[in-house]
Amino acid sequence: MDGQRRQHRILMVSDFFFPNFGGVESHIYYLSQCLLKLGHKVVVMTHAYGNRSGVRYVTNGLKVYYVPWRPFLMQNTLPTLFLTFPIVRTIIIREKISVVHGHQAFSTLCHEALMHARTMGYKVVFTDHSLYGFADAGSIHMNKVLQFTLADTDQAICVSHTSKENTVLRSGIPPEKVFMVPNAVDTAMFTPSPKRLSHDEIVIVVISRLVYRKGADLLVEVIPEVCRLFPKVRFIVGGDGPKRVRLEEMREKFSLQDRVEMLGAVPHAQVRSVLISGHIFLNSSLTEAFCIAILEAASCGLLTVSTRVGGVPEVLPDDMIVLAEPAPEDMVRAVKKAIDMLPGIDPQVMHLRMKGLYSWDDVAKRTEIVYDHAMQSPTTSLLDRLPRISHLWSLGGKTVLPGYDNQLPSMVHSRIPTGIEEVPDFEALRADLSSRDDFCEAQENRS
Repeated sequence: MDGQRRQHRILMVSDFFFPNFGGVESHIYYLSQCLLKLGHKVVVMTHAYGNRSGVRYVTNGLKVYYVPWRPFLMQNTLPTLFLTFPIVRTIIIREKISVVHGHQAFSTLCHEALMHARTMGYKVVFTDHSLYGFADAGSIHMNKVLQFTLADTDQAICVSHTSKENTVLRSGIPPEKVFMVPNAVDTAMFTPSPKRLSHDEIVIVVISRLVYRKGADLLVEVIPEVCRLFPKVRFIVGGDGPKRVRLEEMREKFSLQDRVEMLGAVPHAQVRSVLISGHIFLNSSLTEAFCIAILEAASCGLLTVSTRVGGVPEVLPDDMIVLAEPAPEDMVRAVKKAIDMLPGIDPQVMHLRMKGLYSWDDVAKRTEIVYDHAMQSPTTSLLDRLPRISHLWSLGGKTVLPGYDNQLPSMVHSRIPTGIEEVPDFEALRADLSSRDDFCEAQENRS
């Protein structure tokens, strides 16, 4: 690039984006904002959320296409393979996209957009945000889909070294094509309480989706034992999900209504206010590629107790987190150790350390390098693509799927007008409007 930064035009694609809240949604939003600051063009494509459909602009002119499809399972759209092609093609041409970046292996919209973008000859990048197994039926099918997608992807990104190993094993993608770029935290938003909390009462905060994967069943066994051993400990539980009923039953069974506060779903804007009311953050996940919630808690000055699973041991230094095996007795031991460590924890110092450790600006710069590698990768034809894909599908599917997809552009051309209007860039439009204002002002002064 001769020392000059290449300007990319990026389409972020995922079923998971705001107004839904989660780690993937936050990652896409903050990464997009920082890429905009670096001078790149970023557009987001996701499905409609309730009445939110069509084109919307969010902070700093980030353009979001809420395409008119409804989710049918866990915020995922119905897999259609080829029906998404016309709208993906239209957005790519309208926005003059150069790189399509898909997020999350569970997103059907992501997989379909990447397949169509490769068919049209565009560079594609995929980010895997989760860990999956190898034995259960759901993981087997998901891994097969991931193999198909990554066999034809220019570059891939994982959020931790553990996640990278998991993705390489599941998909068979060459390790040299996979980059490790961690998540980050907005330290300006997650700041400690200006007044240090008293240790007369220890408050343990849990903010998580109350589902099996997040270890809600583990909390049902850990919380009563901690309350029995430490009379001055109180819990605040934020989050909702199918396992909330079990936590409510546990609270009733052990008469812990005055020591376990159930908040229900907590809006992201109110997460900090909940975190700064506690001393310890408890994460009981059974699987986790990278836990952004831990970063948010540490940035607010909380000492973290977490299960030793997935990429969690990579997230924080040893003096900022106490790790435990995902077993009730070991979790209780870890909580006891964290309570003993509390007098030596300074929330303000911990916050300053987090500012030095994690930054979305740094994540954006590292992702920018991945885009540069993708743009430099050789362009492949259908004949080059088929050998990489054909071994993944049995019988006629070996060539029918990519072959049919390769014929879609000509089929769409015959049905949809080819004259798709290219939209002006946000900055260019603003500059054009300001120049018109200057011209009009000059004309008025002249008259």
